[in-house]
Amino acid sequence: MISIKNEQEIKLMKEAGRINYLTHQLLKKNIRPGITTKELDQIAYDFITSQGCTPSFLNYEGYPASICTSINDEVVHGIPSNRKLVNGDIISIDIGVIYKGYHSDSAATYPVGTVTKEKEYLMEHTKQALYEGLKEVKDGAKLGNVSSKIEEYAHRHKLGVVEELVGHGVGKHLHEKPDIPNYGKYNTGIVLKEGMTLAIEPMLNLGTKRIYLLDDDWTIITQDGKPSAHFEHTVLVTKEGYIILTGEESNG
Repeated sequence: MISIKNEQEIKLMKEAGRINYLTHQLLKKNIRPGITTKELDQIAYDFITSQGCTPSFLNYEGYPASICTSINDEVVHGIPSNRKLVNGDIISIDIGVIYKGYHSDSAATYPVGTVTKEKEYLMEHTKQALYEGLKEVKDGAKLGNVSSKIEEYAHRHKLGVVEELVGHGVGKHLHEKPDIPNYGKYNTGIVLKEGMTLAIEPMLNLGTKRIYLLDDDWTIITQDGKPSAHFEHTVLVTKEGYIILTGEESNG
């Protein structure tokens, strides 16, 4: 069963999304060569809790930190540590925020100092793939349209589409139905309804789509060692389209 959120639930999710967005903005200002991912995690924890919220990821299925910090060939779920960022890295930061029992989920990939043209290309087109998918979101549309457009855009730009990891519904739980793959066929899948809240999140690789799990049981990396990028927003399905709950658009 896919949950349809009422007005009060949407209000709570908007606040969770607003704090998520502000956490990203704060971390963005602190990303620089020499800072550790653990320091970024502490900044996020301090800010989220200061706003009367809780980090969704902390202790989720045993995850030991408040945010995920995935560097270069790390696709997702990188665990914050004493590793220092260096000039030329890219870092994907995934943040979950709970406000009064409701979650928001959002990720973005950031450059550290000056990065290569290839990494810039990867970040630009992974972000655009998310927005190509979002264009399909509205009441009455089929979910496969979103997945199909993300895949189509990624392949047009010669990027590998990670298939084992998917977007998802979000609300009272961090992961709800439906699963939202970043590949699929147009005009297939469930029909989207006004009031659904979805976390849509392309994870694209500069090389092949192949990935594997490290021994820490969390960090997923590309098999060929090439960089990966990740962009995600939590959105509300509306009659005409969607509202981004975890972006600047929701704070105007």
